[in-house]
Amino acid sequence: MAEPLPDLSDLAVPGTRLAVRVTPRAARNRIAREGDTVKVWVTTVPEDGKATAAVQKLLAKATGHPEIPAEPRFRGHRAGQGFPDRRLRPGRGAAAGRPV
Repeated sequence: MAEPLPDLSDLAVPGTRLAVRVTPRAARNRIAREGDTVKVWVTTVPEDGKATAAVQKLLAKATGHPEIPAEPRFRGHRAGQGFPDRRLRPGRGAAAGRPV
């Protein structure tokens, strides 16, 4: 049985930037909140935006917001160089008629 997602609805404020640490190719999809950082594990591979799409989908469920556009800013995106650090902005994007 899948682990329930945490309630991140307090983060679904337009214009908010989230510090998200992503681990692709995980054993299961899950989210954990650690201080000001949200850690996301996704089972998808980090190619052609698949992992980013999976992270957006999980965060949309956890925040209760239909769309979480990503504005990725990477810090060490290769193995051995640290975690990718993505900044995500709830409430903005193509659906809102504004660029991400």
